[in-house]
Amino acid sequence: MASSAHAWTCRTTCSCRATRPCTWNCCGATSRRTTRWPSACATSITTEPEASSQVNMPIRILPRPVRPLLVLCLCLLLGGCTGLFLYPDRVRHLPDRALGTPAEDMWISAPDGSRLHALFLPAQGPPRATLLFLHGNAENLSSHVHAVTWLPAQGYAVLALDYRGFGQSQGSADVDAIHEDAAAALAWLAARPAADTGPLVVYGQSLGGSVAIRLVAQADDAQRRRIAAVVADSAFSSYRGIAREKLAQVWLTWPLQWPLSWLFSDRYSAVEAVGRIGPIPLLLIHGQRDAVVGYSHAQRLYAAAREPKALWLLPEGGHIDAVRREPVRARLLEYLEAAAGRAAP
Repeated sequence: MASSAHAWTCRTTCSCRATRPCTWNCCGATSRRTTRWPSACATSITTEPEASSQVNMPIRILPRPVRPLLVLCLCLLLGGCTGLFLYPDRVRHLPDRALGTPAEDMWISAPDGSRLHALFLPAQGPPRATLLFLHGNAENLSSHVHAVTWLPAQGYAVLALDYRGFGQSQGSADVDAIHEDAAAALAWLAARPAADTGPLVVYGQSLGGSVAIRLVAQADDAQRRRIAAVVADSAFSSYRGIAREKLAQVWLTWPLQWPLSWLFSDRYSAVEAVGRIGPIPLLLIHGQRDAVVGYSHAQRLYAAAREPKALWLLPEGGHIDAVRREPVRARLLEYLEAAAGRAAP
């Protein structure tokens, strides 16, 4: 005898008060019921029968310990993993903190036509070099620009970029867009007369450091002739590698860190590209107390890079805090001066 079927409407409610409706089919269920998920936020799903409908076969309910893993896998597959890497916002951070140097709003066209916002910080006097600054994966330029506001007083101009979906830039953020936008900013700078910019330096922090490596590795010959150095601070060596490390830090995903990490594309892997930067000088900076990206990433990048290359490991350094330290600033200025001097015609 055929079993009766009901379409069930469920509403998911967490302790954070977020509520989501969903619909699923169940055979043979005749009364209101609540399924509680074993999670820290005490998520509950309450189902009520709607109008009767015919289904081909019943849905099997997975064991409770498996359900969170299934949800995570679906999020990774459907979200393209972007949400685990990128946390952009359009908030104006640190509104009361002055830049302490003149700044000009610039607008650069992305490949899809989106307008990208950048801040240009002119050097005080003729520029010794111009830095393209690529920030990390969260917030936006309003917080990250303060990492480079000290450079104009030392004779270095800076073009600081916000990727698509960050700050005032149009469009939506994803990993492809970030790499494309960095390439658009480099092309914009390289189109300026060399007499106005001096040599170019590509300087990235965290995600931006990995993007900087890949960017210069694939730059065309005309752009490479203009680039005096690449500086990567707290960069990770590969997307898949850093994803695996983050999955290993959570008890829920630790058993599946290897298979889940393969959901992350490594087509923009920095360690695969870093060997193509030379003979452009490469400087890797990494704090040995970095709790976000371990300094082993810098060691892998250094091992794969060609000369000329340098690795500064800072025993007391954390994540992207190197240039907050006066001794590191002074050492970096010496490095930039030497690199710009070698690149000068």
